[in-house]
Amino acid sequence: MKRKKTVRIGCASAFWGDTSTAAEQLVKKGSLDYLVFDFLAEVTMSILADAKAKDDKKGYAIDFVEHIRPILDKIKEDKVVVISNAGGMNPNACKIAIEKDAIKFGIDLNIAVVTGDDLIDVIPSSKVSQIKEMETGMPMPENCLSMNAYIGSSGIVTALKEGADIIITGRCVDSALVLAPLMYEFKWNENDYNMLAAGSLAGHIIECGSQCTGGNFTDWKKVENFNDMGFPIVEVSRNGDFIVSKPESTGGVVNFGTVAEQLLYEIGDPSAYLLPDVVCDFTEVEIIEIQKDKVFVKGAKGYPPGPDYKVSATYPDGYRVSGTLVIGGKHSVEKGNLIAKAILEKCSRIYLERNLLDFTRKSFDIIGSNSIYNENSSVIDVKEVVLRIAARHKQKEALIIFAKELAQAVTGMAPGVINYLGGRPSVSPSIHLYSFLYPKNEVEISVEIGKRVIPVDPPHLSRPYKLMRTKNLLYDSKSIDKEYSTPLINLAYARSGDKGNHANIGVIARKSHYFPYINEALTIKSISKYFDHVLKGHVERWEMPKINALNFLLKDSLGGGGMASLNIDPQGKSYAQQILEFSIPICEKIAKELNLI
Repeated sequence: MKRKKTVRIGCASAFWGDTSTAAEQLVKKGSLDYLVFDFLAEVTMSILADAKAKDDKKGYAIDFVEHIRPILDKIKEDKVVVISNAGGMNPNACKIAIEKDAIKFGIDLNIAVVTGDDLIDVIPSSKVSQIKEMETGMPMPENCLSMNAYIGSSGIVTALKEGADIIITGRCVDSALVLAPLMYEFKWNENDYNMLAAGSLAGHIIECGSQCTGGNFTDWKKVENFNDMGFPIVEVSRNGDFIVSKPESTGGVVNFGTVAEQLLYEIGDPSAYLLPDVVCDFTEVEIIEIQKDKVFVKGAKGYPPGPDYKVSATYPDGYRVSGTLVIGGKHSVEKGNLIAKAILEKCSRIYLERNLLDFTRKSFDIIGSNSIYNENSSVIDVKEVVLRIAARHKQKEALIIFAKELAQAVTGMAPGVINYLGGRPSVSPSIHLYSFLYPKNEVEISVEIGKRVIPVDPPHLSRPYKLMRTKNLLYDSKSIDKEYSTPLINLAYARSGDKGNHANIGVIARKSHYFPYINEALTIKSISKYFDHVLKGHVERWEMPKINALNFLLKDSLGGGGMASLNIDPQGKSYAQQILEFSIPICEKIAKELNLI
């Protein structure tokens, strides 16, 4: 078979719940070879595990079936191969659902399922006691809801070799959905580390869907037609270089800023982005605009991966609840603070009287009062706010009492409570994440296609490359002339996201001569102080000189992260918006360039 010079891959989903329009847009307008869908997150896995426990025909992302149903004939006609992790906790049930549609429409599809990531009943009890949480050292909980390894590309590559039209996986790493078809098409081996890093970068850029085509972009006012956002396509060459684009005549934008923001999104150390197939070094990556809505990317480097898979487990630890009240009139912020404290104090008193434990955690926010900022932020006299109160407790009974006591605020506390949003809030289990490492050679991956089950060869384990990170000393700060200042947004793009309980913030200079000023102002010390209202750990900082960028990791800054957090922003999405207001000292020349003087 003649191999392609370039491979075109589109991504139609960034999460479970993403738009239903992307798949049809990409298949009809994208001239694709492959279409990928990413649906899974740690919280999603616990939801799917619960669904499967209640009904053995569920436990997968039903959106996937709904999204591809209208285009099954087009996929077959155009020979577009579909790859998705929509299988979640029950990939075979997902396969059966798609097969029913295919039979109904008279379409012959070869559907493969990759299994082996689900370790909930696989790890021997003798080894459980030896497992420790990756960061805290905590022993494994006894009541895990889900336990899935982040497997790599090998199962998907095997399925492609068997001629699959649609490939469904469980919890594989997001970027592997793109890397695998590139390995198959270009015959990259598992030790072609630079190629694997390049393919993984291509996958990372598009795995969050329209986040690289204008979604969540710093310059959102310049993005047109949010009502018809174009979804991303990568056109990858055999040497790993690729072009990022979107279908013509669609909304959004693809430029240096949109791609650079996504490059830094949730990666931690850019010199050591750890994946099951490869350790990626993105510090030398270059991003070049070549024409409207087309960006060229090159420069990823790769090194041998470690001998273990990262495994994410979820487990319940008590219960949680959150409720909201709309408060209006003068002094609404003051009223909200008074009401929240009164409700929490009253509940604690009731618990004591009834021999119940106290809250394990409690929190409240006055939405509309700059509550996501630190206490130094100015608050205008707003006359309409939403009070959000959230709490965790070991006993469900206690939170049911809390949910009932919210109602008294309507008639028995400060005036102006005008709406009890959503009625009495429901109590749900508090789901927490537990991450650990498990040997790759003890995880059995297989591909089910037709009536065959094909074992996938375990990965070749080489000694991991020891990365030696060197500090980039690009500028002498003493030589920088600074007479004026401006908010960071005038000098840079920024995006933030979560990595468990840690927040990642990427900052990219709009122009190279802005970077020395950004580099000097945004230090570990200054960022730690700026985010001291959420930061419980320390700050890590890295430089990326090829794109004039900084990447920060704010350790323990999300209140537990995911569903465990009571924060109004449990994924740190607003942190970039906050840092864009940071005041950066600049010189007179730049001040004039920005029309500040």
